[in-house]
Amino acid sequence: MSDDKFDVSEPWRNSNQDWWDWYVALACNDESLDKRYPYQLPDVLTNQTAETRTMEGVHAAYPLTEKDVQKFRVNGFIKLKNVFSEVLIALLRLHIQRELTVHFGELKKRNQKFLSLDLIWEKNKVIKEFVVNKRLAGIAAKLLNVNAVRLYHDNILSKEPGCGRTPWHYDTHHFPIATSNVVTAWIPAQAIPIEMGPLVFAKPITAYKFVEHLRFSKKDTTYDRDVKKIFREKEEVEIVSKPYELGEVSFHHNLSFHSASPNLTDESRLVLANTYFEDGARVVEQPTMVSGDWQNFIPDTSPGQVICTERNPVCWEKC
Repeated sequence: MSDDKFDVSEPWRNSNQDWWDWYVALACNDESLDKRYPYQLPDVLTNQTAETRTMEGVHAAYPLTEKDVQKFRVNGFIKLKNVFSEVLIALLRLHIQRELTVHFGELKKRNQKFLSLDLIWEKNKVIKEFVVNKRLAGIAAKLLNVNAVRLYHDNILSKEPGCGRTPWHYDTHHFPIATSNVVTAWIPAQAIPIEMGPLVFAKPITAYKFVEHLRFSKKDTTYDRDVKKIFREKEEVEIVSKPYELGEVSFHHNLSFHSASPNLTDESRLVLANTYFEDGARVVEQPTMVSGDWQNFIPDTSPGQVICTERNPVCWEKC
């Protein structure tokens, strides 16, 4: 078998959307993707007056408990209810849909199964409030026990009807940031039942140690299948797959192994994912193609340099 299958040392030279098209193709799908479960959006998400709704509370501190923090540090992830109100989620969803339509056209005309938009916070003032966000970044900083966090980048993710699994991975593979103090806030823009494809986590956080010897394959589903097999065999690993309520947000550490189920509903699964990291971190010495378009997310910064660009603002710091 050629080593080229495993060589990811070359930089990624295409767009972030191209990266996602490649990446989701590396997931094994053992079940039919032709099933469809009807999904009914609640009225609060379809009400056309969402544009006029208030942003009140979007930056307010969240009542994170010490129990929450300890749970995160053991498991590598946590799901928190009522991080944002239904009204705020309705406003976020409205603007996510607008951005997707501008870039990809109406839902019925889209060809790709997984859509991605990044750095939208720089163009859309409403989405910026959900990205350069003290509430989310404050949770991330407290979970990590650090004094300040910066933004790596935002990512609007739309898993379209009929899109298959997202492969097993941990974000240490993807983020070219030389620290383990990295957290991604995953904000669904609707409730996510099992049939729509919620995130699936392997706990505890140390589950990655069982699979870190595996070589990542850039050409087929081997890596995803091997991780899945090992996790099934290890009694020490528990797979957690649960729905998300409206307003519920998950936070996962960059060492947390996770995947996502297929979207078998007739509605797009819309999510805003923001990644925050400890202020003072540097770019890793050797970014790879698995880091995607990282130079767009961390401009004018070379490997080994501290990350402190305007595109990576400090989103929360301890007073």
